[in-house]
Amino acid sequence: MTPASGASSAATLWDSIDWKTTERYVRRLQIRIAKAVREGRWGRVKALQRLLTHSHSAKLLAVRRVTQNRGRHTPGVDGAIWRRSGQKWSAAQALTNRGYQASPLRRIHIPKKNGKKRPLGLPVMYDRAMQALYLMALEPVAETQADIHSYGFRPRRSTADAVERCFVVLCRKPSAQWILEGDIKGCFDNIDHDWLYKHIPMDRKVLRQWLASGYMEGKTLFPTLAGTPQGGVISPCLANMVLDGLEDVVIRITKPSDKVHVIRYADDFVVTGASKEVLKDRIRPAIEAFLSERGLCLSEEKTLITSIQQGFDFLGFNVRKYGHKLLIMPSKSSIKSFLSDVREEIKQSISVPMIGLIHRLNQKIRGWVNYYRHVVAKRAFRFVDYVIFWAVWKWSRRRHPNKSAKWRYRKYFAGQGHRRWVFHTRSAGKNGEVKAICLIHASDTPIQRHRQLIAAATPYDPAFFAYFRDRSRRVVMIPPGLPGRYSTTL
Repeated sequence: MTPASGASSAATLWDSIDWKTTERYVRRLQIRIAKAVREGRWGRVKALQRLLTHSHSAKLLAVRRVTQNRGRHTPGVDGAIWRRSGQKWSAAQALTNRGYQASPLRRIHIPKKNGKKRPLGLPVMYDRAMQALYLMALEPVAETQADIHSYGFRPRRSTADAVERCFVVLCRKPSAQWILEGDIKGCFDNIDHDWLYKHIPMDRKVLRQWLASGYMEGKTLFPTLAGTPQGGVISPCLANMVLDGLEDVVIRITKPSDKVHVIRYADDFVVTGASKEVLKDRIRPAIEAFLSERGLCLSEEKTLITSIQQGFDFLGFNVRKYGHKLLIMPSKSSIKSFLSDVREEIKQSISVPMIGLIHRLNQKIRGWVNYYRHVVAKRAFRFVDYVIFWAVWKWSRRRHPNKSAKWRYRKYFAGQGHRRWVFHTRSAGKNGEVKAICLIHASDTPIQRHRQLIAAATPYDPAFFAYFRDRSRRVVMIPPGLPGRYSTTL
């Protein structure tokens, strides 16, 4: 067989994979692993994990995951990217822990909101696929043992669940009045490796390869003495497993009258309490002792004890009581950051075709609005519409400085329903039909309360299969007073 024909054969094999059957086989093994964890049969857990990580189906799914996610176009230190079907099939065939040696990470820095930069370590494609493979075997264990009110980087959970939990525990008149806002300093970068080796139930030789691989910055190799690779597929799961048990530690030292609840999303968490003294004298020292065993500590500048009447920001939301009324709204910093991003997009599009600008703005607006559509956000949505309108008006003025306002209105704006100023353009469709492409309005999105997830539910427990199936069903509704249809997830 010639090399060309071999590559063609590999591509054909990849393109002919029955993904539903492949997913069903891996899913069945994951359910068996979760069942063994619930029964405390750790020998069986280890055997099933080995069976999964050596299965051809799991290797195919691991390669598919790393070649379809957002980072698929970003290479590691070797510069390799798997684009072609033949490459993907060959990669799946090559995945093995026998003689496995992880490559160093490629270190890059991404900007944070406070002006600082977050270091990110990017593994090579082969290491990403190995991490995705072992994650499939580790995730059922992590889900079965996880804190029930942990919502970050877990399947079928979201920020909306964490925020709704905040509402449930704080909305009543006799609810807790004080909040400990917790933030772990450099969580991903400081986790103790020895703790991971002792407590993470997976192949320790493979885990050691990832943790001790080092990273390349420029042409210099640096060792990694602590932490998990913050660009790796498996890192969020490892970080969650490190922090699981925090809720139990806090609840164990309190009583019902203390009104203590823990809500965690990745390394950000809040703890409610009946008094400032409970949080300061009992809860915080217990949290610090729990974290110190894992090589972690609280950030002094970000860890605060706040009254609910003063309010606090959590995951981009502001949670605050006005009298006895709890309102959750988009935080001011989130609104400011979003509008700054929109303005920058508009400024950089002075010579971009109008249809491209509208598509990009619609994408940004739709994503931001969908994130906040479950809370008290209508006022914020109207403010966003107001600011964006003046931004696009200034854009039209910069684009045509010698034209009158009336001319610019006729070219870029039109009436739509009760609105007179709708930013729009026209585009020819597939059938030659001319259709209008309009800038969407954030305030047109209806506010709909999010239904909180059952805290103990996991997608690997057969008792909750029907629940998750009903929860993910798409319900089509026509809100009163609004044209058209929209769908929402219960």
